[in-house]
Amino acid sequence: MNFFEDFPKPEPVERPKSVKFVPPPWAGPSQDELPTVMHIGQFLHRSPNLVLMVKSADVFRTGCLFEVSWIIRRHEENDEEWSILHSSVFQHGPVRGPSSEDLQLLFGVELPDGTKARTTVFGMGSFLDPNNQPEAPVLSFRGGGGGGGDDELSSSGNLWLWPLPADGDIRLLAQWKGLGVEECSIVIDGSQLSAAAAGVQSLWR
Repeated sequence: MNFFEDFPKPEPVERPKSVKFVPPPWAGPSQDELPTVMHIGQFLHRSPNLVLMVKSADVFRTGCLFEVSWIIRRHEENDEEWSILHSSVFQHGPVRGPSSEDLQLLFGVELPDGTKARTTVFGMGSFLDPNNQPEAPVLSFRGGGGGGGDDELSSSGNLWLWPLPADGDIRLLAQWKGLGVEECSIVIDGSQLSAAAAGVQSLWR
């Protein structure tokens, strides 16, 4: 008999079944839908050393996900100033330096009925609680990727807007005071979002 066969075999242990966590609709897009992609292609801001653009929107039944990106070219910044800009562009933790709040990139939205929302920092525990629904509308920033070096920085992210707006003009705004970007905005036709939502497909039949 083989040496190891002398030992008793362990009893099988039943593991509890894990339940898939489904985030509430205000926290992000559905994981079970194929969105309709709507082209936007507009500049929120454009200057010789900074562009801030809205590329497209992934439209879901419950809301839409705007793809935004920005590129900064170095002008006359010294190494310390460029390092501070680096922190600002990638939004990783507190931004160093004077007027640090002005170095934060802010987004906002104004809907056809006059209601407004802006990006802010949510306590993720409460934000993901399906029993703690925030007041609509909600606009939340979802970080993306980026890169750069000593002469140019670029980054991107997504803005989740919940719920899907009604027909009418939707104003999407941005502000980045530390980089010379005062309040700026573009207008999006909400009826195009509604029409796109009709083409959303479920992943599972």
